[in-house]
Amino acid sequence: MPDDRNKGGSSIRMAADIGGTFTDIAAFDETTGKLQLGKALSTPSHLVDGINAGVEKAGADYADTGLFLHGSTIAINTILERTGARTALVTTEGFRDIYEIGRINRPDSYNLFFQKHEPLVERALRFEVTERMYADGEVCTELDEDSVNRVADKLATLDIDATAILLLHCYRNPSHEIRVKEMLQARFPDMFVSASHELSQEYREFERCSTVVANAYIGPKVNSYIQEILDQLKSSGFHGAFMVVQSTGGLYDAAQAQQHCIRMLESGPAAGVIGTKALCDATGIQNAIAFDMGGTTAKAGVIYKGEPLTTGAALLGGYEKALPVQIAMMDIFEVGTGGGSIARVGDEGGLHVGPQSAGAEPGPACYGLGGTLPTVTDANLLLGRLGADRFLGGEMALDVAAAANALKTAVGDKLDMDPTAAADGVLRIAVTAMSHAVKGVTTERGLDAGDFTLVAYGGAGPLHASAVAGELGIRKVIIPSVPGVFSAFGMLFSDLRYDYVRTWFTRLDDAPFDQIEKVYAELEAEGRRAIANTSVDPSEITVARAADMRYVGQEHAVTVDLPISVFEKQDRAAIKQHFDEMHELRYGTCAPQERAEIVSLRATVTGIMAKPPLEKIAQGEATPPKSASTGTRSVYFREIGAFADTATYARDALLTGNKISGPAMIEEHASTTILLPGDEMEVDAFGNLLIEVAGRRN
Repeated sequence: MPDDRNKGGSSIRMAADIGGTFTDIAAFDETTGKLQLGKALSTPSHLVDGINAGVEKAGADYADTGLFLHGSTIAINTILERTGARTALVTTEGFRDIYEIGRINRPDSYNLFFQKHEPLVERALRFEVTERMYADGEVCTELDEDSVNRVADKLATLDIDATAILLLHCYRNPSHEIRVKEMLQARFPDMFVSASHELSQEYREFERCSTVVANAYIGPKVNSYIQEILDQLKSSGFHGAFMVVQSTGGLYDAAQAQQHCIRMLESGPAAGVIGTKALCDATGIQNAIAFDMGGTTAKAGVIYKGEPLTTGAALLGGYEKALPVQIAMMDIFEVGTGGGSIARVGDEGGLHVGPQSAGAEPGPACYGLGGTLPTVTDANLLLGRLGADRFLGGEMALDVAAAANALKTAVGDKLDMDPTAAADGVLRIAVTAMSHAVKGVTTERGLDAGDFTLVAYGGAGPLHASAVAGELGIRKVIIPSVPGVFSAFGMLFSDLRYDYVRTWFTRLDDAPFDQIEKVYAELEAEGRRAIANTSVDPSEITVARAADMRYVGQEHAVTVDLPISVFEKQDRAAIKQHFDEMHELRYGTCAPQERAEIVSLRATVTGIMAKPPLEKIAQGEATPPKSASTGTRSVYFREIGAFADTATYARDALLTGNKISGPAMIEEHASTTILLPGDEMEVDAFGNLLIEVAGRRN
């Protein structure tokens, strides 16, 4: 088996996860088994500084690192905040407005304030060229290169930084897109140019258009950002491989990330789901919810029957005003509720929490960095759920008085509530909002959240996990080791991964298996070539197949994972059964007697990499050792309606088999776990905290 380390041969693998508030570092030495962790405030004005600070706190060194893994929110934030490049769109003559027309979604028919999605490219910057392909890829109208030159002349006068190319039916025949890109790059060598066929080979012009525009829109910023990291690594003596985490949780080269930027939209959250899968594999759990609450947002993904749930498309910005992206990614639902989410009283007199965030600059009021608005972190501190002298292991002292003043001024005085009631109200609203993220990947997918174990991580996840679980009827919660840097830790378990899809319409009854096999073979060969072109050598390459299917007469399809054996046996009945079962899961109904058809074929090619072992901890008794007890603190619990002296424990002193009954708090460097009254916790062999949640709902 080839060694999956980089060509330089160093055994240290380092992962960096940049969030809206904190930057997390995890460095693992494959030779010694040593794991080093670091957490530092993110630096929005120059994100590399946050990485450097985290690496320093972890006691790690770039020069000793053989493989540097990275995930960031820069791509998704650039779109949501509308801070991308000045972008133009080049499309087929007559189709200038498909990007703005969209799908005419109207999810709320009676909402008088409904607004359509706002394109990333204004109409004045959308240009047409003369050409046309038929749906089967045959040329209808040859590309008129003079029309391309005329568009280029206009672009030269408009100070354009990036251009997206979407030509009709190019997923069947990309020759015209390839030529237009060649011409634009020759004319504008410094411009970021992106063609839709490079990102998606599926039908649906609006979705492909939205995807390529988003890629071009974020391209210059992501490109510059990744280059900054590359320059930093090089100047620090790094000679290894630099890989970026995709939205699928898989890895790809930094050079590929600079061109296909859209594939790293959800890189950080996806890594957390990968870490959750590793935990599930080690503990034998089949169904789990990966719940990540950081400083800015809360995210949820799902492990179902041992595998992460993925999707072939996503909507950015919520269903009502969403811009679709047509790429493979983890099925993740996100809400704007994190530790730094700002609490405010609306004009109508109601209390709101998020989506606005204090971020890292200026941060919550209690950070003492200039923030004056109350946040979820301030509420937790005021209620005693955080120790003012123990935050980040005591590295960062928190200001209780500042938190109380912020809550009193912005919430309490306006609602005639004392600061304690105001803080409790903030947490109740935050918990309800976060439960929507969990419902988004369970209930709305046809799954019962109560059948799943909640794996909670992120700096703020363990603080709220029990309350979120109680809201949803979930009875089991797991707090993994190092929850505060768990997404960075999860990157250490990522593999090389390339996903391909090709639209290919055929009735299942008539599907020619020889042609299907030819398409899959082409997709899989492309994936193997992509892995061969990376800077690391995996220990093994695996292939998985799926198909987008629907009943004849339907418009939308569902993605069905299919074992390779059904193709080897040419078993149409088995394919139909897999489709019926998936349709039943997603929509609560299926039609076994109805004919089905294939819409698209999907292949995933994975280069398996060595994984860090999950270390077991020492065995103990049911009663925690005296060294684990760190005293008591007065904590407010709504369940009892008062402050109570609550035992606190140091997590790193707990042993396998130790049991603690709530109310209690278990503290560690980057996170605090709350056991609410009635909760029961036991430490497992890997140091995970297994919590039996008291039966309640908020």
